Amino acid sequence: MDVVSDAISAVRVGRPSSDRVRVDGSWCVRLAPYDGAGFHVVLEGGCWLLPDGGPPVALGAGDAVLLPHGTGHVLADGPADEEAVARAVPFETVSAAERGPGPAGGRAGAVEMLCGKYRLDRSRAHPLMAELPPVVHLPNRVGSHPELRSAIDLLGRELGGQRPGAGVAVPSLLDLLLVYMIRSWLTAEGTAGTWPAVLGDPVAAAALRALHADPAAPWTTDRLAAEAGVSRPTLARRFTALVGRPPMAYLTWWRLNLAAGLLRSTEVPLAAVARRVGYGTPYALSHAFSRQFGTTPGRYRAGPATGGAPAG
Repeated sequence: MDVVSDAISAVRVGRPSSDRVRVDGSWCVRLAPYDGAGFHVVLEGGCWLLPDGGPPVALGAGDAVLLPHGTGHVLADGPADEEAVARAVPFETVSAAERGPGPAGGRAGAVEMLCGKYRLDRSRAHPLMAELPPVVHLPNRVGSHPELRSAIDLLGRELGGQRPGAGVAVPSLLDLLLVYMIRSWLTAEGTAGTWPAVLGDPVAAAALRALHADPAAPWTTDRLAAEAGVSRPTLARRFTALVGRPPMAYLTWWRLNLAAGLLRSTEVPLAAVARRVGYGTPYALSHAFSRQFGTTPGRYRAGPATGGAPAG
């Protein structure tokens, strides 16, 4: 696994959901804050997104927008004022006649969108995911984000009718859409942030690839430096400056996140979990796990599927 794949896999739980929605005329709907990530893709027409606490965003045909932290927001036919936003009706009240497959019929002002949500467990959030801005707007520009454009086209077709196998294809395409939206943000010109810089640095990126490829290996800073093709001091300096923690501290944190995922998603005994993530004994894993998550592995496994950010 690479860093981006692992960062997404660590927080994704359950199955994503989506609707193909058609509206026209004057409309204004609210989507409440969500413990996950939301997205919208405009297939036809245009509308406005008004995120809580953020500036309005004009969306045109082919635009995609990701709200990675589940920010509450309003969708409207135009840049609504505060009074109109206050009167916005819940998104769920959009009538059945306005949802489902088929074109918007060429009606003046008609808008057709894919709207959906991803369930996330933020207790295991990777800093790459935490760094995403409240709104990631990916405009439809000629030649930009070709994989994202292809995924949008495929999704639109699968949601456009009762096609055989759609029940398997749609969730897979939604997961692919999330990957492409995050990848597009990471590689977009002018994107600022720690993790685009980390993944663009040959030394830090090489070290991270090695750690994520085999987190249970008996890594040392010397061995990791050799893998990255630099001296130990160079690796320690560059990795720590970019990632925000030394290589071995990052490895410990990531191993415990992997352990948390295994505890929640499998019935694997604690001893086997410890071996899979690079700990010699269940006791050693339990001690480190309690320091990071503030609870024992057993209590964590028995707890709810989502939670706050881990300690440390």
